[in-house]
Amino acid sequence: MNAPTILDRLLLGMAVASLAVGTAKAQSITVMPVSIQMAPGQMATTLTVIDHGDATSFQVRAFAWNQQGGSDHLASTDELLASPPLGTIAGDGTQVVRLVLRQPPQGQEASYRILLDQIPPPAAPGTVRIALRLSIPIFAEPASRVAAHLQWRIESGSGQAYLVAINTGTRHETVRDIVLHTVGGNGLKVEANFPPYVLAGATRRWRILARGLPPPGTMLRLTASADAGSINQSVLVGGAS
Repeated sequence: MNAPTILDRLLLGMAVASLAVGTAKAQSITVMPVSIQMAPGQMATTLTVIDHGDATSFQVRAFAWNQQGGSDHLASTDELLASPPLGTIAGDGTQVVRLVLRQPPQGQEASYRILLDQIPPPAAPGTVRIALRLSIPIFAEPASRVAAHLQWRIESGSGQAYLVAINTGTRHETVRDIVLHTVGGNGLKVEANFPPYVLAGATRRWRILARGLPPPGTMLRLTASADAGSINQSVLVGGAS
């Protein structure tokens, strides 16, 4: 069963107990690392969860991660196993979670996400317990050589425009600090999407937050930073996709 589309943030806080007006309490935990890259042939890795307060319980779930329609989607998977999937950490304690691939990826990098949910104790009267959710990206490389290859375009129509990246490569790319420049040198704002990844074989869209976008056929200058280095190239403004 598919999980809902995620508006990914590394930390998602949500109230899970009493909604009465009063004190909000949160248990502080740290997870290391915040992203995982598994090398070719590597079938297992670990995640360390550190508790910074009283004893806390947690749940770990593994999901396959794709970007259908230009947005992030998670789907339950048994390709990646977490052990233990449930646990309790003693106050100021540490828990190591082992992550195991059931089979190596083939042809291109496989992408997953681990959702680690804190399970808070019942809230006392007049308080709200805050549960933490951590979303950890995991990339697993196949035995063959992989590389990202991004193609860019701008789609416009019905009063809205999008910067579109198509990754025809076999590895994800991380794109940050995106700016579009007009011929006159003006910068056009692009929405800051989280996470900043364009997965292998996937398409990602960023909404352009500007009015009066130049007409189709105009060339804009795109600058950004990526894993492979700086991006500085011309991008054509097209019509509706």
